[in-house]
Amino acid sequence: MSTDAVVVLDFGSQYSQLIARRVREASVYCELLPHDATWSDVAPLRPRGVILSGGPASVYEPGAPQLPAWVLESDLPVLGICYGMQLLAHALGGAVEPAAEREYGPATIEVFEPHPIFAGLPERLDVWMSHGDRIARLPEGFAPLARSGNSPYAAMARGNLIGLQFHPEVAHTPLGRVILRNFLYDVCGCAGNWTAESFIESSIAAIRERVGNDRVLLALSGGVDSSVAAALIHRAIGDQLTPVFVDTGLLREGEPETIKEVFGRHFKMPLVAIDAGERFLARLRGVLDPEEKRRIIGDEFVRVFEAAAVEHGPFRFLAQGTLYPDVIESATAVSKAAAKIKTHHNVGGLPADLRFELLEPLRFLFKDEVRTIGRLLGLPEEIVQRQPFPGPGLAVRIIGEVTPEAVTTVRRADAIVRQEVEAAGLSAELWQFFAVLLPVRTTGVMGDYRTYAQVCAIRAVTSEDAMTADWARVPHELLARISNRIVNEVPGINRVVYDVTSKPPATIEWE
Repeated sequence: MSTDAVVVLDFGSQYSQLIARRVREASVYCELLPHDATWSDVAPLRPRGVILSGGPASVYEPGAPQLPAWVLESDLPVLGICYGMQLLAHALGGAVEPAAEREYGPATIEVFEPHPIFAGLPERLDVWMSHGDRIARLPEGFAPLARSGNSPYAAMARGNLIGLQFHPEVAHTPLGRVILRNFLYDVCGCAGNWTAESFIESSIAAIRERVGNDRVLLALSGGVDSSVAAALIHRAIGDQLTPVFVDTGLLREGEPETIKEVFGRHFKMPLVAIDAGERFLARLRGVLDPEEKRRIIGDEFVRVFEAAAVEHGPFRFLAQGTLYPDVIESATAVSKAAAKIKTHHNVGGLPADLRFELLEPLRFLFKDEVRTIGRLLGLPEEIVQRQPFPGPGLAVRIIGEVTPEAVTTVRRADAIVRQEVEAAGLSAELWQFFAVLLPVRTTGVMGDYRTYAQVCAIRAVTSEDAMTADWARVPHELLARISNRIVNEVPGINRVVYDVTSKPPATIEWE
């Protein structure tokens, strides 16, 4: 059975990835491609429809992204969202102009013309608008389907060519998922056969066919991505996979033991575990700059990993837990104009001269899909639900020099934060929660003695994809327990503070 697919063309909307996620949630496979993708890029997917994302441009401006000719020539169903709708109108002879009254935020539309896109929905819908232009004249043959207070054409259609001025993909359009589902099932005729089980089945077959009798090397960090990649590849080729786990000495409490237990003893993989903590800490001595910390850790990781590759090789393939957001950020319209904030948190990119063929079985999955795959493959919840952890580890949660004493201190404080958040039943609601050791000393009183010790900052955030994040409004009682335990159980800390800064303007990690 072949899997139905839909293509989402990215015209620069902040919601483009969200459209792709919503399509996947409806059990239809899709890929997000740049707006200038050619038919040769798209044809291998054999798509049943095309979705045009929103975007910040105006269709009538010089240099604005335009509609690829193949979109209309293919005779596929098309759903244009916001800029995508205006693009359809512009390409087919309609008129788009600046709106006298822009629409940003919540709005209500009135559906007055029946069409499959609105099947089963009420005549009045709450939606989310975000546009400064509007369609002044519909293209020939198009009928208006809905209107809002400021948009006479809030939706339009001509057969299977459909435009929506609002954003059905966002949570602020409560029935938006139904609208997208109507497009996928009733307009495109998709069967909804994209499931985690079907992905595992097809991936195992693809891995076996590609790898053959060769061997695969994988850098296993214990994070969700590399862990699921390891489990999936091992299911396909067994001991032809060699996972290498490098203990940098900068991991959280209990993690090296968990990784060895799960992958070595439970899955019975030929795990190569390397204790390189002393090497990493020696190279970090005296280093204060966070970018330099990352560079050193990445470089040392490559040295250790290269040695393991030579000792346990030869290998033809290098497996990585690359996810779809990583692929999107390097390929789509948004990333072409994105500014560098700081070096990516992954432990150093492996050099090209390792001369492996890359094997990336998760490269078209989002994080939530990876977690689902992990559960089906038998990974324990402590791995599947593991919160994101930076590749440089605790080194970027120690502000200042990374010493053995500082690592011990922040590791213990972090363990207390995790224990208390998990005991409170909040771990599933938070994107990340951790401790940061600050290079600040404050006066305190413990018993009859004056102390002059370090400050520990607690960070807890909520997020969907880490692109933005908000500080978590955790109960004060929980913060009180965390603070009390840290100052009582962790030598060297006498004060605990809570970070109440969102991203932006801050980043999630402190370094």
